Amino acid sequence: MSVGGVLLAGVAATGLWGWRTERQKVFDLEARLQRLEKQEMHSAVVRSVSNQMEEIALQQRIISDEQREEAVEQRQVADMMRLRSEEERQKALVAQENAIASEQQAQKARQVAESERLMAEHQRIQAELSKRIADTLSYVALGRSLASLSSMQTQVGNNELAGLLAYASYQYTNRYGGDLHHPAVYQALMAASQSKLTWPRHNGAVMALALYPGNSGRMVTVSTYGEIMQHIKTGNQLQSKTLISNSSYDFRDVYIDSDSTIYAVSRSGHLAVISRGTPTVMEVKGLEYPIGITPMDANQLLIVGDHGVALYNKQRRSIVAVRELDYHLTTSTRSSNMPLLFDDRGRQHLVKSIDEFVTSNVPFSGSVTAYAESKTFKQRAYGMSDGTIYLHHDDDNKTVKLQGHLSRVSSLQFDGWRLLSSSYDGSVNLWNTNSDKIEPMTLLSAGTWIMEIKFDATKQYVWIGDQKGNVTEALLSVPMMAEIISKNLKRNFTVDEWNYYIGRKVPYEAFVPETRKEAAP
Repeated sequence: MSVGGVLLAGVAATGLWGWRTERQKVFDLEARLQRLEKQEMHSAVVRSVSNQMEEIALQQRIISDEQREEAVEQRQVADMMRLRSEEERQKALVAQENAIASEQQAQKARQVAESERLMAEHQRIQAELSKRIADTLSYVALGRSLASLSSMQTQVGNNELAGLLAYASYQYTNRYGGDLHHPAVYQALMAASQSKLTWPRHNGAVMALALYPGNSGRMVTVSTYGEIMQHIKTGNQLQSKTLISNSSYDFRDVYIDSDSTIYAVSRSGHLAVISRGTPTVMEVKGLEYPIGITPMDANQLLIVGDHGVALYNKQRRSIVAVRELDYHLTTSTRSSNMPLLFDDRGRQHLVKSIDEFVTSNVPFSGSVTAYAESKTFKQRAYGMSDGTIYLHHDDDNKTVKLQGHLSRVSSLQFDGWRLLSSSYDGSVNLWNTNSDKIEPMTLLSAGTWIMEIKFDATKQYVWIGDQKGNVTEALLSVPMMAEIISKNLKRNFTVDEWNYYIGRKVPYEAFVPETRKEAAP
């Protein structure tokens, strides 16, 4: 190829390259222009969105400003309300303080009023108490006065008026807390109720009596004139039957076994046994002057003499042992279900067997003539030959000296806290041993030596044997006496009787119901 051709070809190639280069630039510019146009459009969209967002933001700002202004207004309103609330709270606090102060003042006023009321109530109670005390003393004194008048009417035989006076005495004494066992009141009630019944039965002194087991209306008595009698009480009657009567005997004690066999000892040295109505008398050899008889065990009896003891076997019906003593026995009784003996040397002997005595000193001087004990209340009573009674309390080991009898204490009986005593001075006394000051209450006076007393099974009655040979039953229950009197009343006091015996200032009372008066003959 020629040089020209080569040049032409080179020029052509160069031109072609240049054209392609320019064409490529054109394409690049067009592509760039398109991109710019797209960016411009995108920017326009963004600007439009941004403007819209600005408008929205502006609107929100406007709304926010409005809300802020509204919130400011609400806060201002709230602040005003809070201030008002605080003012109201302060006013409420002041009102509360005022109310508390008023309440305190009212409370103080109530306390003062209550104190004055209590003081007035106390003064009223004191006045009523003083009046009641005065009324009580007055009515108790009236009760005793009526009792004395009742006893006087009984003595002259005016039993109807005596009953009215005795019942009125009981009512006022009981109603106002007086002592129903005061001798005047008690004696009047006993007389008006006719609750003391005496039957002359023996020729000699009634030295001992024994009730049949479980039967308070059936008993046996023995006397110094050699008499053994059986008695059955029916109503106000005492039916008596002589079982033995022999003046050569001098019976001092009697015991009734569970099979109703009667055993009686005579100071003459004899033992009488009555079984199924058949009497047998045997000599107690080796024992001088028997004074008592008591169970030793289920099959044997202990016979007590002045200077010894003997053992009687019930199955063999004979004396099986005798023991002499070098001291003088003053009385025999029982303690802890065993025989208890007292001697003239100030000692006591608990008999466990005829060969075994538990000996101890009596805790005071003198001769013991009667004894009783209360296991329930742990008390022991010792009656002395000079009329003194010593009451010993096992709990605190203290002994109280009781004085009320003038001569030998012959018998003692416990009923709970009550102690009943009899004496050769002819009286039966009642002692309430749980009182701070124990004083005697004379239940009855027999006018003769009282040898023995025994409660019946109910302990509402006491049986009494005396030196003159009388057998007496006395009711001890005051309410029962009053009930008997009340049932026997046939009329009430007349107005004149009431004014004379009781007094015009005492309100009138009717003691007899109208229905009973109408039914009375």
